[in-house]
Amino acid sequence: MSDPDFVKLELRTAYGPVYRDVSTKAPREAHADEIPVIDISPIDGDADARKALAEQIKHAAMNTGFFYVKNHGVPEAAIRGALEASKTFFAQPIDKKQLVSKNLGKWYNGYSGNMTSKASPTEGWDIRESFSWRYEPQYDPDPKDPKDVPAEVWPYIRGENYVWDGTDHLPDFKQGCITYWQECLKLARKLVRIFALCLDLPEEYFDSLTQYPGADGVFNYYPAMPEGEEETRKDIGLGSHTDLQCFTLLWQDMNGGLQVLNNEGEWIKATPVEGTFVVNIADYLQRLSNDKLKSTVHRVYNRATVDRYSMPFFYGFQFDQKCGVLPTCTGPDNPPKYEPISCGDWCQLRFQQVDQESKMTAY
Repeated sequence: MSDPDFVKLELRTAYGPVYRDVSTKAPREAHADEIPVIDISPIDGDADARKALAEQIKHAAMNTGFFYVKNHGVPEAAIRGALEASKTFFAQPIDKKQLVSKNLGKWYNGYSGNMTSKASPTEGWDIRESFSWRYEPQYDPDPKDPKDVPAEVWPYIRGENYVWDGTDHLPDFKQGCITYWQECLKLARKLVRIFALCLDLPEEYFDSLTQYPGADGVFNYYPAMPEGEEETRKDIGLGSHTDLQCFTLLWQDMNGGLQVLNNEGEWIKATPVEGTFVVNIADYLQRLSNDKLKSTVHRVYNRATVDRYSMPFFYGFQFDQKCGVLPTCTGPDNPPKYEPISCGDWCQLRFQQVDQESKMTAY
């Protein structure tokens, strides 16, 4: 007999759908220890300070898999520039936005319109517009000449020029995107060293895997909920899902909407905290850690009567590098749960699930 206090939620994975029991209780505010605020200024300190920081992050990553970071070092000017670029782009007429439609490319760059994606089949179409771009070596803040990219890496570079060619009529747009992306990439390369410490590895353990990383910039726009309908509408901003790569850095405005599924199957609110980024563990890092670190289901349940904007940055290892479960995360009573796979192949498996859904619902 089904439990009336829970409903079944279908989630997409790289290997097909899985199901979770989710509480029917109204989402509640998160407790301070569920999504903690962590001061990461020690990331630039000495070895002892970094190890102490790693212990804080490790606890959060093993518990809810979500935490806020303050004193993150991303300049406010870079955030403002990106936000203005985002607002300018989404304010355009649809024909202008379609100049960079993701359908024009191969690697999911560019514009996706409202109700063109369905992150969760259970929850219906996403009420969201997005613009995305991916790693290109010439914009790396650690300078890289495209001529020096190894031949085996080039097939896995996912940036596509049409996203910039189709937005060159927007002054400062590209600069706003790239500057923000570069600052996020700098922070991600520092954080991945902290995650190495979390997993009892040398700080530099992942450095060779992040020379040409998976590094995706995204702008999200969630249109305002009509006044008076916020209590009755069933629409979802972005359906329930887990992220794909190693971890995500998320800047969100102060309007709220992000919710996290806790260990008891309850939705808890990742309420915006001024001056912070949200960090969450993603699937590939959970695999490498043999489920030690937690890639947590989350969604955007937008009920604001004003427009909401967010700017996630998704970070992972080079798409050509195949990785297995880390040696520090296994033992005689804890064998590897997952086979080796590259971050690129892992992401592609999941994208294929989305593509199949799109084809099935295109009629």
